[in-house]
Amino acid sequence: MSALSSFSSCELSDALLKLGVESGGYIPDISQFSGKSICGPAYTVKFVSSTDTGAPKLSEHFVDTAPSGSVIVIDVPQHAKNAVWGGLMTAGAQARNAIGVVISGRCRDLAEHRELGFSVFARGHSTVGQSPFTRPSAINVPLELVPRGDTTFPSTTVNSGDWIVADEDGVVCVPKELEIMVTELAAKSHAIDEKCMADIKDGKGVKASFAKHRGTK
Repeated sequence: MSALSSFSSCELSDALLKLGVESGGYIPDISQFSGKSICGPAYTVKFVSSTDTGAPKLSEHFVDTAPSGSVIVIDVPQHAKNAVWGGLMTAGAQARNAIGVVISGRCRDLAEHRELGFSVFARGHSTVGQSPFTRPSAINVPLELVPRGDTTFPSTTVNSGDWIVADEDGVVCVPKELEIMVTELAAKSHAIDEKCMADIKDGKGVKASFAKHRGTK
């Protein structure tokens, strides 16, 4: 287990911004539908439209090759309204000891995920499944997760092995090469914020507390 699990997604985004990661590692518009907060290495899965006959096809189901302890991260074509994850996949992922799934797309069978206690984070949900709309095409490839809609917010790239931290505030990707630096920065910021919180609760004011502990005016 990474030391990153000691911090919230917000604290990790703050640290990543200080390190120059433009998006703060944030993957926008994804909400928690079941389970608990998770922290684990990414296992990436790329989906394509079923009409894309030129894209590769997988020889095995992607759930069956998910590593133990991993967070399955799925990228789906932006236009897709179908789900790419359901209750049977949750059961399969649990059998592989995966700890959760993050979907830049939709899921379904919410009651089954909640009954099984599996952590599912997604952009939304749907009543229809993969076929005949989309299909998995590649695993362990870089995923550029682009914000939906007309926005200037930067995209976040997830590589297999990057750390995924997801909680009720959102989903953050910490590049594996930044793990130690992010952990150290998050720890320092957490200690400072604890001091700010104590002073603010003591009635010393937000501005004065920030100036004293954060060095901001």
